[in-house]
Amino acid sequence: MNKVEAIIRPDRLQAVQDALDELGASGLTITEVLGCGAQRGYTETYRGTRANISLQRKVKVEAVVPSSRTQGVVDAISKAARSGEVGDGKIFVLPVDDAIRIRTGERGEDIVQHRVPEHWGH
Repeated sequence: MNKVEAIIRPDRLQAVQDALDELGASGLTITEVLGCGAQRGYTETYRGTRANISLQRKVKVEAVVPSSRTQGVVDAISKAARSGEVGDGKIFVLPVDDAIRIRTGERGEDIVQHRVPEHWGH
């Protein structure tokens, strides 16, 4: 299993959710985050004073998926999140040794997939 973490533009979240739902990826965790990368920041004027804002608002999407589906998930996120401009984000893939469903004690890859597509956000 792998954990796929993607830092994306907030306005691309629904497209990413829809793409992952079609693949049957489940267990998404979405977090609003601040950060800076190649996009850097921007300058604002507040009460006549210039202020450099270095952190951009982004969304972090996390999903644990079976190893056999990792590349498909990465491709789906990349396609859905891409605008072609600086600041589209990054995707990280990390290995996961095990997963346990607390309620039942089940373990392994079976607990990180839909049995039936959920159609989030519809």
